[in-house]
Amino acid sequence: MEKEILIPEKAILDKVEELAQQISSDYQGTEPILVGILNGVVFFFSDLVKKMSVPCKIDFIRAASYGSGMSSSGAIKLTKDVEIPIQGKPVIVVEDIVDTGLTLRQIVKRLEGKGPESIRICALIDKLERRAEAVKLDYCGFQVKEGFLVGYGLDHDEQYRYLRDIYVLR
Repeated sequence: MEKEILIPEKAILDKVEELAQQISSDYQGTEPILVGILNGVVFFFSDLVKKMSVPCKIDFIRAASYGSGMSSSGAIKLTKDVEIPIQGKPVIVVEDIVDTGLTLRQIVKRLEGKGPESIRICALIDKLERRAEAVKLDYCGFQVKEGFLVGYGLDHDEQYRYLRDIYVLR
């Protein structure tokens, strides 16, 4: 497979800093709980938390929907749930990429059942091509029309996560 740079590392890091400043401003005087969706979010999540200027707690949830294919299977399997209590707390779900919206919708529903004060969504990439479920992103890094993306945590069959830039696979 051939890959072509879509978003260079500097643009990614600049956007992460911008998102961190926006979240920090919105959550001044509070301590939000950031919930990252594993595995792809690790690089974005880490960079985002390090750039924030408000205290926060962190946890992770793990969902799988792709397997080794290049399109979502539609079947979402949760394999790790949040472990810290979120009842009555402001929660920010952090996702690397929103594609169909199915995984994110299921995760938000699950978290809503735990009684948080609020849930907001932060995604590095909003990919519009195959949206099947309407999802409101409160914080969004980049909108991408189409393409299978890898790098900066995004993978294809567990490959390419280590790349510093975001690429389109062709």
